[in-house]
Amino acid sequence: MAKHGGIFSSAQHSNVQRREFLKLMGAGGVALSAGSLGLASNAAAQGAATVAFWATATLDIGDKWKAFAAQNGVAPEFTDNGNDIGPVIARLAAGNANDLFDVGGFQGGAEKELARQGVIIPWDLTKIPNYESVWQWAKDIPYLKHDGKQYSIPTVVNADSIIYRPDKLGKVDSYGVIFDPKLKGRVAMEDAWINSAIFTAMYLKESENKPIVEPGNLTESELGLVMEFLIKHKKDGQFRTFWNGWEQGVQLVADQEVDAMTGWEPIVYEGRKRGLQVEYAAPVEGYEAWGNNTVLLKGAGDRGVTDAAHKFVNGLLGGFYGCELGQARGYLVPTDNNLTYAKAHPDQYKPDEVEKLAEHVKAKFSGKVYWQNTRPDNFQLYEEWWQKLRNA
Repeated sequence: MAKHGGIFSSAQHSNVQRREFLKLMGAGGVALSAGSLGLASNAAAQGAATVAFWATATLDIGDKWKAFAAQNGVAPEFTDNGNDIGPVIARLAAGNANDLFDVGGFQGGAEKELARQGVIIPWDLTKIPNYESVWQWAKDIPYLKHDGKQYSIPTVVNADSIIYRPDKLGKVDSYGVIFDPKLKGRVAMEDAWINSAIFTAMYLKESENKPIVEPGNLTESELGLVMEFLIKHKKDGQFRTFWNGWEQGVQLVADQEVDAMTGWEPIVYEGRKRGLQVEYAAPVEGYEAWGNNTVLLKGAGDRGVTDAAHKFVNGLLGGFYGCELGQARGYLVPTDNNLTYAKAHPDQYKPDEVEKLAEHVKAKFSGKVYWQNTRPDNFQLYEEWWQKLRNA
């Protein structure tokens, strides 16, 4: 079991008990990664620290966490948080999430609200030396700070658009494909307004010249315009489904149920692994830019495991995780440490491929992007409208 200064601490004992509870109860209804559970047990047996990492499923590197733990001296127990920030906030504010988890991997935008509610605590950047290597434009992402304190670390960045079948559709370069009546029943969007509302707003603003100023922070009238447009198309039978979660998104592509869908770039990578011809569009309307940021949960402070949490996040920025995540998902950790690590380990990673991915993502951000915002000013109206869409 993990020790501090040779003495088994009560905080660590609480941590171990919490881990055992998670294993038995499935983290309150959300299953833990089987590979991560085995890793955590091995890490504990070898005296390494552990942290409970509650994040979007695409941030998991499965069996590779074992190598991460060996390099960084801290092992994560990974749990998928479902990606939808609404339930995440609810479980932090009124549920048991802070009793169970130490570090969160959340889509950016909710940090201000989470900080105000006191469910996350600031990072100490002096304990994250690899933060210095993070690209400046990533450090400048909105939402990272509140009241001058660093509540969020930009750990993974990318910009999303459309997954499509070129063998069926040829080249796709507009979100208009999602609303094309010729593809009725052969398209899909995600069951989450944090992505689907902004994609629709971008299309209406850029291609239909609708009066929308900031697609990521819609006014009441703009939101009504966007949601009425989506509801009409749903009632017309345009959408095959509104998918929910990584696995369902992948399955839609793998089962060839749709020819085009808005979604995450890792779905393209997974589809190709399964032998499918799938591409990721560069839309004329621009990309939806996002940062999946790591936050320090209040529970970590209560349990006295913040040092391990800082060590874990520093490891995420160290190069190995970036190489692995880039290779598996096409996601980018915004630091040159990835390329440095690849050059030092050419037998594991191809430096030219690591550099190519960095340039690919940078190219997206050099063009037109609109930032995803998981807590826009009218977020309660977003929730109400999205429920209307579900019920339509």
